[in-house]
Amino acid sequence: MPTERSTRAALTRAAEHALVWLDGLDARPVATTATLEEMRGRLGRPLADRGVDAVTVVDDLAADVAGGILGSQSGRFFGWVIGGGLPSAMAADWLTTAWDQNAGIHACGPAASVVEEVAAGWLKDLFGLPGEASVGFVTGTQMAHATCLAAARHAVLRDRGWDVERQGLAGAPPIRVLANAERHGSVDRAVRFIGLGSDNIVALPTDDEGRVAPETLRGALETSSQPTIVVLQAGELNRAAFDPFEALAPMARAAGAWTHVDGAFGLWARVSPAHRDLARGIELCDSWTTDAHKYLNVPYDSGVALIRDAAAHRAAMTLSTSYLPPGGAARDQIDWNPEFSRRARGFAIYAALRELGREGLADLVDRTCRHAQALVAGIGALPGAEVVAGSGLNQGLVRFLSTAPGATPADHDARTDQVIAAINASGEALFGGVTFRARRCMRVSVCNWRTTEADVARTVAAARAVLAAKETA
Repeated sequence: MPTERSTRAALTRAAEHALVWLDGLDARPVATTATLEEMRGRLGRPLADRGVDAVTVVDDLAADVAGGILGSQSGRFFGWVIGGGLPSAMAADWLTTAWDQNAGIHACGPAASVVEEVAAGWLKDLFGLPGEASVGFVTGTQMAHATCLAAARHAVLRDRGWDVERQGLAGAPPIRVLANAERHGSVDRAVRFIGLGSDNIVALPTDDEGRVAPETLRGALETSSQPTIVVLQAGELNRAAFDPFEALAPMARAAGAWTHVDGAFGLWARVSPAHRDLARGIELCDSWTTDAHKYLNVPYDSGVALIRDAAAHRAAMTLSTSYLPPGGAARDQIDWNPEFSRRARGFAIYAALRELGREGLADLVDRTCRHAQALVAGIGALPGAEVVAGSGLNQGLVRFLSTAPGATPADHDARTDQVIAAINASGEALFGGVTFRARRCMRVSVCNWRTTEADVARTVAAARAVLAAKETA
């Protein structure tokens, strides 16, 4: 049976393994090295009749996953928009596990409730969003979209005299979703989750910079009088494009539409004096999402949904039953997110915000933007490479060209994937590929607090070495 002594021993050993992992980030390959078969072979041992002591379990787990843990905490991880873990955020997350609070209602986790309340206020202030907005702490932007769009669904149908929480969608006025054509797939998934159906998404064409033009939205709004939700972007996946909120949000409001913003990483531009104008007018919209595990560099999972119409937010999410004590003046978390039993994820956000402060947050955004631009420019200037797109924030695209005589676009696509794979196989850095406007590209994404100029130089050198090698068929 577990004992207090075994608890202490297991947690101590876990801390030792964690520090070994973090201390080795600079020397260890960024990509994983173990195969699927190896992972299954090590971890797929039969479950024994008799239990194993906790320290042995921890030691075996650390050994068995070797080579199967992606180095996303490394300063040379550029594959997706994934931050590292700030020291205070990781420590607070460990404490969250030890405290083991069910952050569903205030009565079950009073401190968890209050820390979310405080962190929510800080975030609204940092982003320059309305003080009356409500905030839900969820798993990631996927569920933040679902939360915000559920509130939007409630509001646009409420305005037509329909109570969707009571009456459901059967027989309700159909809702259309006007969305930036280059939106993230999590928007479509959220639309499916809340029962609106992907066929009701109308893609809004974008200009050369990936933005929805005012005349495009105006024309779309004028085509129908049905309840409408508009979905815009603060930081598109490949070039970090921002829609012109200052022009679009008032237009949507005048038409009775709800405007939702995907700000998974781009919303953090608002904390930087040098970059906040990218999201000018975003405060005029109705709901916003972001991921704290991106720019704020807190551990997974940590998404945030922010909604101007708190009444619509609460109506879409809340639950009341006789065995739950009413929160009264306290904040019951169940009113603002789709979960019941849940992790007290507000502690890590609270800790990270305190550790960085306003100046630290601004510096983090500015620094990673510089590193992203340096990577795009440095790799794009190498022989056999070209810059497809830079950005004003932390994203960019580079393409690699085939040297084969009479090379076709398909050859360049294949060469691009080949170079990405070779860089990743070197262990020096990790990138992802993407098809952008019918061309394969390598996507550069930087939001880790650990990334340094030395990491940038080391990564450019790795790309140079791969490009200098003979191109394979």
